[in-house]
Amino acid sequence: MALLVLGIVVFLGIHLVRSFAPGVRAAVIKRSGAASWRAIHGIASVVGLALIAIGFDQARATTGMLYTPPVFMAHIALALMLIASICLVAAFLPPGKIRAATKHPAILAIKIWALAHLVANGETASVLLFGAFLAWGVILRISMKKRWRAGEIANPAFVSYRYDLAAAVLGAALYGVIVWRLHELVIGVSPITVG
Repeated sequence: MALLVLGIVVFLGIHLVRSFAPGVRAAVIKRSGAASWRAIHGIASVVGLALIAIGFDQARATTGMLYTPPVFMAHIALALMLIASICLVAAFLPPGKIRAATKHPAILAIKIWALAHLVANGETASVLLFGAFLAWGVILRISMKKRWRAGEIANPAFVSYRYDLAAAVLGAALYGVIVWRLHELVIGVSPITVG
């Protein structure tokens, strides 16, 4: 469990520097340049993800259950993950209504992903991991709102509904790949059980 906690602290910590310690980021950029900050951010992110992956795998084998969700929650989680997949794809396309309305659909996708996994998983390691990512998503959204109000970043302006259609189609395809095989290959657990 210690590796999982360390990974969460490293990964989420580097992603919260701008929210909680913007002076640190600014100082690094001023002293060494933006490329140095990107390198530090990238390396810390990869190290954090690796620690999370190893730590989560180890913790799942040794930690118990905090709660046992009802079976129907797995169906709710699957439905939520379709929405999360569409929001995630919308974040990488020019603004349709989805991106314009949510302002930062990738953050929304992370929050939905975390919530979906919390309602369907009661293992201690899962609750820790997904609870931390849900909290991170909420904090990030609050931070982004402050930056929008301060004029640091602009709200995305609606361009065309065709990007919503593209997000829906590509998001559904991504969701299909995850449910069909990717989740089981990466996590070792199929999100659907047949039979």
